[in-house]
Amino acid sequence: MSKRDYYEILEVPKTASKDEIKKAYRKQALKHHPDRNPGNKNAEESFKQAAEAYEVLSDDDKKTKYDKFGHDGLGKNFHSNGMRMEDIFSSFGDIFGNFGPFRNFDPFMRSGNMNTQRVNKGSNLRINVKLTLNEIFYGIQKTIKIKRQDICSTCGGTGAHTAQNIVACPTCKGAGSIVNVVNTPFGRIQSASVCPSCQGEGKTITKVCLTCSGEGIIEKEDIVNIGIPMGVIKGMQLVMQGKGNAARHGGSYGDLMIIIDEEPHPHLIREGNDLIYNLLISVPEAILGSQVEIPTLEGSVMIKIEQGTQPGKVLRLKGKGLPDVNTHQQGDIRINVNIWVPKDITVDERKIIDKFKQSASFIPK
Repeated sequence: MSKRDYYEILEVPKTASKDEIKKAYRKQALKHHPDRNPGNKNAEESFKQAAEAYEVLSDDDKKTKYDKFGHDGLGKNFHSNGMRMEDIFSSFGDIFGNFGPFRNFDPFMRSGNMNTQRVNKGSNLRINVKLTLNEIFYGIQKTIKIKRQDICSTCGGTGAHTAQNIVACPTCKGAGSIVNVVNTPFGRIQSASVCPSCQGEGKTITKVCLTCSGEGIIEKEDIVNIGIPMGVIKGMQLVMQGKGNAARHGGSYGDLMIIIDEEPHPHLIREGNDLIYNLLISVPEAILGSQVEIPTLEGSVMIKIEQGTQPGKVLRLKGKGLPDVNTHQQGDIRINVNIWVPKDITVDERKIIDKFKQSASFIPK
């Protein structure tokens, strides 16, 4: 099933400013928020779609890729299973603050439950992968060694020496938030803020793990197998969910972002899904015609140069270019014919050319 257009989801034009996009997201998020639509799966899905649209359109780099390539520019695995609710609340919770009648709305409150323990998420990793045109042509599995933060095997990610060393935060009593009640002419307004003592985790550690010094994570080298589809484009970003850094003191892993780069080919130049080959032939070959060898990504092929071929003529090898990343339909190889004119010739060559010069067929009409 194809994804909906992000501008359509937020009901904004492509020319919308960042403030307009932010305001539109607030409107959609508040309209479809699960607390206002309990048990409504359609509203929850709309809430997730709005968050995904805002994530892309509020980010200059992602927005540029989306405007140019659509959903494919974000990578095949970009939120392929939809955004997670905890990621939305942790990433965009501040969007709800000081907005209309929901000025005291806390996006971490769930259906009246004032327990606002924060769900940690590890940071994302970004790596550049440089591919040859042959690798782009066929698609490839890349095995790459990366350094990332992983869960400490000694404490299991808790950061504590033992489980008995994890206790409820004395400031928030394990809630992860501090509740404030303000009396106003309109009644009592209740709001919650992240506990400053435990930063929303709801717990403290009395004795830390010696391996990770209480962080719950350690740096390690990891081997990642990356499946790169055929036809990818320079600058395209692929996403491997859950392959980024582990979260401090437990939670979900971040994602691994793979940025595609291209190595130049010795003979072929990429232009979209087409490949360009600049062919240089001699004057006699242009006049008399010949057979010439043309490199392709599947091996060399022979083509015929017709008699009397003019400089600037473009020949085409259909279906010998790169596959489209979505449809797999292949582009062409376009051959630009140029004629090489020697600067230095022998005396005998000059006599032959002078004789040809006198021929009527060598006089332009």
